[in-house]
Order: sequence, then C-alpha cells, then structure tokens
Amino acid sequence: MVSSTLSCGLPVTKVGKSSVTTKTKKCQPATSCGYARFLSKDLLVHSSLYRSAFLSHQRGLPCMDWLEQQTERMSLGQGIQCFSPGSGITTYSVGEKFQLDDVIEAQQFDRDILNAIFEVAWEMEKIEKNSSNCQILRGYLMATLFYEPSTRTRLSFESAMKRLGGEVLTTENAREFSSAAKGETLEDTIRTVEGYSDIIVMRHFESGAARRAASTAGIPVINAGDGPGQHPTQALLDVYTIGREIGKLDGISVALVGDLANGRTVRSLAYLLGKYQDVKFYFVAPDVVKMKDDIKEYLTSKGIEWEESTDLMEVAAKCDVVYQTRIQRERFGERIDLYEEARGKYIVDCKMLNVLQKHAVIMHPLPRLDEITVDVDEDPRAAYFRQAKNGLYIRMALLKLLLLGW
Repeated sequence: MVSSTLSCGLPVTKVGKSSVTTKTKKCQPATSCGYARFLSKDLLVHSSLYRSAFLSHQRGLPCMDWLEQQTERMSLGQGIQCFSPGSGITTYSVGEKFQLDDVIEAQQFDRDILNAIFEVAWEMEKIEKNSSNCQILRGYLMATLFYEPSTRTRLSFESAMKRLGGEVLTTENAREFSSAAKGETLEDTIRTVEGYSDIIVMRHFESGAARRAASTAGIPVINAGDGPGQHPTQALLDVYTIGREIGKLDGISVALVGDLANGRTVRSLAYLLGKYQDVKFYFVAPDVVKMKDDIKEYLTSKGIEWEESTDLMEVAAKCDVVYQTRIQRERFGERIDLYEEARGKYIVDCKMLNVLQKHAVIMHPLPRLDEITVDVDEDPRAAYFRQAKNGLYIRMALLKLLLLGW
C-alpha cells in the first residue's frame, strides 16, 4: 500500500484491486482510499450567488474567481445564506464501505446517505477543475451498456470515469449492435461484460432490467434508466441541483410537468424529495400521461402533500421548482394520436416567466423539444444546463463510492 498526493490536491492511498470492496458474493474486504472528505461548513450554494457566477461566466467574466471571493465573504461571517448538503448528518469514516452494492432505484437512499453523497459531489467539483492528472480510479474499467439512446447520461458517466483516472468500455446502441441482436439474454450479457470491467452502467428499454442485471453481476451495477421505471442518478443530480439553486430542500414546493406516466426521472425524483420535510408536489400533465397511482400512494403513505392541476400558470406562481419534461413519443408505440393529443399542452415560455417567483428555478432532464421555448434560456432561473453539468459531479461521486467506499 503506497500513499501519495495527487495533482488534483487530494491525498490518496493506492490499493491493489484485489482489496476493493465489491458485492458480498465476492467476499472481498473493504478498502481505504485515503479520500479527504469534504467538510461542509464553507459550502456556498445559495441560489443568488450561484446564478450571479453563472451570469458572469456567460458575459465572459471570471466566474469562479468571483465565486471564490463570495465564499471568502461568507467565511468572514458577512451574512450570506448558504445551503449545506451535509448539515446534521452522520459522518462516515474514510475507507468505510459504501452502504449500497448497486444503484438501482431511488428508494435505496435515505436522507443521511443523500447528504453524504452530496458532500462527495461537491468535492468532485474541485477535482474536476484540476483533473488532468487525477488518478483516484486509475486501473479501473467501467462498461457502459446502453440499449436506448443517450447523450448526457452516457457521456457524463464516461467523463466522470475519465476525470477520476479510470477507463471506459462503451456500447452506445447495445440493442442493435451487441449480441442482444442475436438473441443473447441480458443475464448472459452481464456475466460476460463483468469479466471485462469493474463496474457496469446500464440503460435498458425494459422496466426492471437493472434489477435483473444487479442480481446477476458480481460487480456494482448502476441503473442509467430502465424504460418507464426509474432513473436514480438523474434524481440524485436533480436534488443536488435544487439544493444548490434554491438554498434548501425542506419546505419546498415542486411542480412536475409533462409526461408523468412514462417519465422515469419524475418518478425517481418524487421518491427522493419525499425524504425531506414539508415538500409539496403539484402534478401538471395531460390526461393520457398523468402521474401513476403508485407514486401518489407512496407520497400519501409518507404524509407528503400533493395535488393535481391543469393550470400550469397558477401552479408556477407558487412553486420553487418547475420541473418540465418531454412528452415521450417512444413510449406511445403506434398510438401517435395520443402522443399528438398530449404534446404541446403545457409549455414553459416567457409568459410563464412573468408569474414565476424570482427565487424559483426551471429544470428539465433534457433533451427538450418544444416544451421550453429557447428564449427562456437567457433567464437566470433557467437551470437545466447547470443541472446537466451537476450530473458529472454526482456520477463522479457514485463511481468513487461504489469502487472505493467513503
């Protein structure tokens, strides 16, 4: 075991791969990676500062220098409000095994683990800025096995692995260009791919496919979206984004808009935000793609307030977050008439900006079609591209935690 200091500024302890924590069936002991975990006392994520930094960057000004100055102001006690994702949590020891063997669904997480992951994600933001020689995951291989199209999820996972010094084996369209096209079962594919890699990131067109993969594999599996089921890493980055933009996660109101029946992102987000206190949901969707009963029943069982509405403007005026989603044509099969009926019914445009609260944000998991007009992009409350960037940090954190532990 050799200790060293990386150029990205973090001390690490290099460990042989044979000692890395994997699933219980592998019977391998936990490892200590020497990772210096983030202390959240000086975490600056208040929405006004973050957006001002973003706008400075848009104008060509030194965004991060400005943000660092504001951080210093905060540390001097000058009254800047901040959101600390790790406040009041149990601190996990360096080298301790991550609580999860796989990331399959949002229900796996509790509030303490969420906040601890967000601490690590914040630290990953620092690493990403100086990642050219970062070797935290050197010697590890990640396989991305995507049976459905993806841009942000696949590329952000691959970028995350490379930013941490690891390598990537990628299959962009496994449904058509892998042995699945020859009739190979998912289980056989997973057994084969795990022999080549240390962790598998999989997107599949069938709900429940990620769970099948995880039950087969002896290495960690991350669900990057399974049909209309769930997309837990998207939900993690969404909650992280809300905390950074709004400054809190308790006591917020969230409008989920668009395709709520088939939208795996909104399903996972509802489960995760349900871990926080005094959260209220508004469901705004065409009749054909309303939120399914299982999510409503879950929220009701947890005492979480929700209501359905057909008036987006009224809802937007009282929400902290408007989470817009695309009407997913691929989920309608041959019923194009139903797709056309739902598409375009609820659109975020400049008229809606006039009623949106000044502190509120607009989010979208992307890609978008016409459900958010492009003139909204210039408004600082449009957070969807910042949201996409946050996916890199969350996925860096998950890869580090699943392969090396805390």
